[in-house]
Amino acid sequence: MAAENAFNTILKTLEKPDGGEFGKYYCLPALNDPRIDKLPYCIKILLESAIRNCDEFQVKSKDVEKIIDWENTSPKQVEIPFMPARVLLQDATGVPAVVDLACMRDAMNKLGGDSNKINPLVPVDLVIDHSVQVDVARYENAVQANMELEFQRNKERFAFLKWGSNAFDNMLVFPPGSGIVHQVNLECLGRVVFNRNGMLYPDSVVGTDSHTTMINGLGVAGWGVGGIEAEAAMLGQPMSMVLPGVVGFKLLRKLRDGVTATDLVLTVTQMLRKHGVVGKFVEFYGEGMGELSLADRATIANMSPDYGATMGFFPVDHLTLQYLQLTGRSDETIAMIESYLRTNKMFVDYNEPQIEKVYSSYLELKLEDVEPCISGPKRPHDRVPLQEMKADWHACLDNRVGFKGFAIPKESQNKVAKFSFHGTPAELRHGDVVIAAITSCTNTSNPSVMLGAAVVAKKACELGLEVKPWIKTSLAPGSGVVTRYLQKSGLQKYLNQLGFHIVGYGCTTCIGNSGDIDESVASAISENDMVAAAVLSGNRNFEGRVHPLTRANYLASPPLVVAYSLAGTVDIDFEKEPIGKGKDGKEIFFRDIWPSSEEVANVVQSSVLPDMFKATYQAITKGNPMWNELSVPSSNLYAWDSTSTYIHKPPYFKDMTMSPPGPHGVKDAYCLLNFGDSITTDYVSPAGSIHKDSPAAKFLLEHGVDRRDFNSYGSRRGNDEVMARGTFANIRLVNKLLEGEVGPKTIHIPTGEKLSVYDAAMRYNTAGQDTIILAGAEYGSGSSRDWAAKGPMMLGIKAVIAKSFEQIHRSNLVGMGIIPLCFKPGDDADTLGLTGHERYTINLPNSVSEIRPGQDVTVATDTSKSFSCTVRFDTEVELAYFNHGGILQYVIRNLIGPKQ
Repeated sequence: MAAENAFNTILKTLEKPDGGEFGKYYCLPALNDPRIDKLPYCIKILLESAIRNCDEFQVKSKDVEKIIDWENTSPKQVEIPFMPARVLLQDATGVPAVVDLACMRDAMNKLGGDSNKINPLVPVDLVIDHSVQVDVARYENAVQANMELEFQRNKERFAFLKWGSNAFDNMLVFPPGSGIVHQVNLECLGRVVFNRNGMLYPDSVVGTDSHTTMINGLGVAGWGVGGIEAEAAMLGQPMSMVLPGVVGFKLLRKLRDGVTATDLVLTVTQMLRKHGVVGKFVEFYGEGMGELSLADRATIANMSPDYGATMGFFPVDHLTLQYLQLTGRSDETIAMIESYLRTNKMFVDYNEPQIEKVYSSYLELKLEDVEPCISGPKRPHDRVPLQEMKADWHACLDNRVGFKGFAIPKESQNKVAKFSFHGTPAELRHGDVVIAAITSCTNTSNPSVMLGAAVVAKKACELGLEVKPWIKTSLAPGSGVVTRYLQKSGLQKYLNQLGFHIVGYGCTTCIGNSGDIDESVASAISENDMVAAAVLSGNRNFEGRVHPLTRANYLASPPLVVAYSLAGTVDIDFEKEPIGKGKDGKEIFFRDIWPSSEEVANVVQSSVLPDMFKATYQAITKGNPMWNELSVPSSNLYAWDSTSTYIHKPPYFKDMTMSPPGPHGVKDAYCLLNFGDSITTDYVSPAGSIHKDSPAAKFLLEHGVDRRDFNSYGSRRGNDEVMARGTFANIRLVNKLLEGEVGPKTIHIPTGEKLSVYDAAMRYNTAGQDTIILAGAEYGSGSSRDWAAKGPMMLGIKAVIAKSFEQIHRSNLVGMGIIPLCFKPGDDADTLGLTGHERYTINLPNSVSEIRPGQDVTVATDTSKSFSCTVRFDTEVELAYFNHGGILQYVIRNLIGPKQ
């Protein structure tokens, strides 16, 4: 049972300077422990949470001691509980989260419990941002046109979310058109310090998107988790996590003229990938911090998952307070934040002597060494200096197929595909740009790069440069604030002139919502096997994600997106070759359109104003006409529609009883898929458009949905039947069982038939046969997606055996009852001679009490081969989830009765 907090002796009152009280708080300095002074700032946030929530039941005094002794305990992979202050959702993951909560209410009702107990116990902020499909581009009224199409396609799930906002307590829903969740979080939702019911404590957040880390730039601890973990956090369950190591990243000096925050983050991403930071926090410090704006910090923090870290943390300092003032937070709130953090020694004041923090390892970067660059063509951390881009591109054409190769024969590299674009003769070559998108939370929250792009557009227009009409250009700001300052600057018209009209406020091209490209362009690419390119200011460029027909995808700053759209190709040396010809026939070079840092800073200074943030978010709280007109029922339990292809009741709790099922092994399982390294969640989870020949398309057609109304997988995440069919449906999937063929298919081992992954899985299920997956290193890297774990569970997969896992995905697999196992160091499927045609047996003890986190087990095959693996249940809590058949079942049983 819960006991009184053992740390109430350090519960103090924070006084206001002019009298009165801000509230109560737990005072870390009152512990008089010198170890606390040396802790990284991000670890202090974990410490405060553990102290505040210490009830000797969910959080114990020994957990607090583990965190205080972080310097000694973190290398030992010790487990701690963490209770975040709030949960952040967007609609793509918010819909299945609300579906699961509604389904849990039904299960509670059926088992005789109080369904009203299924309610968020911490604040939940849900921003509808993933539904913006770029159907209409290069058109002045694109925003309204795309919004109308959004509501036509998504009315049912929007209404479902509106029902959820009314049915569940503590849930705030931002309607479509509000902006990208992470930018809204930064500009509006981030509290920095909570004052809730008279208790002060640091803001912390877990979100159902890996780029939740963007809020780290504001000094808020936060990271991405799977939807199932977020749901547990909503319901008051502590997150079990391994106490992380912290990499201290020292920044020195300042960026050179003309170098952008995007260039910096791509450099940092490459450095940290090389250093190895998976499962760790990164904390930035040093004299260079004062040279980075809050928006620059947020850009770096945003890409934490892309460099592999759990967080990229920037402690609160005077620049943080200035940003809070700029974005319209009240003076009293800012005073409370500063007072609390200074009193608790969680504020960095560079005017005072700094106590040296202890870090697990150290990195250093002189900002002046950063040079203009882009990343690609298939991974965020494959950075290419701009001056080397042309040579790198030709190397990619030559190289064998891989992350840096397309294997285009020499004789075909200069191929020209001629086509007619609406009656105008046109040509395509390898490397030609067909999509140019200013998009994504990584950059659209940063005024310097957004206004920098607008200045580039102005210079280009004045010189007479144009963008080819068949390039799909788009601008998707992360919030309405961007529109206000672009209009204030007078520069939006130049972006419009080049085709970068605003298409909507939300995730677009970066998440795969690029929409169709013109049929004539698509045909030219397909029929001539051209390697077409997309250039986007995003954070993800994995193959098949941006658009099925763009094999080369490069991440670049917004100004560089404009520059590449003008050049029309990535096969260019900006130093030596002209971008194009101006109105007088004169050759125009990159240097002619590139602004100085001072030029951009002056525009930012005069155009970005506090009133813009206040006006934008006041308008959002009033909703918009289409949202306000949605009619929803007021019932506590959801009325499921069995014919809906958007919202469907999943079978997670079918036949559930109050008794946990206990652990399960695997017997004589077939290998459904055999993978190599770096299989990201983009390959696993349904994402992007629904291919016309896929099992999901077949299902929708059978249920009367026209192809034009398929919408995206993201929009149908509330329907498990669609999502199961879309699992492993990526058209670029490389499965060793297919022996070189690429695509979403596999071999049904008993018959040798080649089937879609879904159809093969269903055939195994019908026959009562278990299945497993073999994989290489970094299995499940990329965005944290609940359906990357829910989907395999729905397909009947019992275990995944890999060289290594991305931490969040591994945790999600456990949460859905799937066993993650790691080959021993030096082993993998190839070295062990495994082809995937064997049958696999994994024996686990019958009682969960006999399983230890990280223990070894033997995997036996029907070919007389056996090998040892490590079972990746990393904590006792994860073992409890596995014992209950999953995290949601565990929560329900604990809410109804005593702990099982």
